[in-house]
Amino acid sequence: MSNSRMENVKNRSEETAASASQTFHEGKEAAKEAVSNLGQQARDTASAVSDKAREYAGQAGDKARQFASQAGNKAEETMHSVGQGMSSLAGSIRQSAPQSGMLGTAAGSVAEQLETGGRYLREHDLGDIGEDVTQIIRRYPIPALLCIFGVGFVMGSALRR
Repeated sequence: MSNSRMENVKNRSEETAASASQTFHEGKEAAKEAVSNLGQQARDTASAVSDKAREYAGQAGDKARQFASQAGNKAEETMHSVGQGMSSLAGSIRQSAPQSGMLGTAAGSVAEQLETGGRYLREHDLGDIGEDVTQIIRRYPIPALLCIFGVGFVMGSALRR
């Protein structure tokens, strides 16, 4: 081969190598950019999912609070209704029981206790009752514990049948 032809092949080889190197660097930069874009998209998606999860958790919490509030209101309405019923029963006992004698004294005492209990239920809410029960348990722990066991035994026996 001639010298000029060798020189021509050499120049073409160098041009091809330079072009291949340039293409390689461009591809490398494009790959870096694609990876960077993919990472940003992943972060954006994760952020959106996290925001949705927080939103759903907040909605669930709101629903739970709303349900608890409604249940508390219903329990207080029921408690006040029971108090009214106790007071009404006390009045019925007073009207139909004898006014004198041992039976009259017992009926009067029962009616008075029913009236007092009914008034208490009508005038207090669940928070007040909870505080009162806590104070009684602290003041009389052993009798309270025995009452709890007794109620548990009776409920267990009733549920077993």
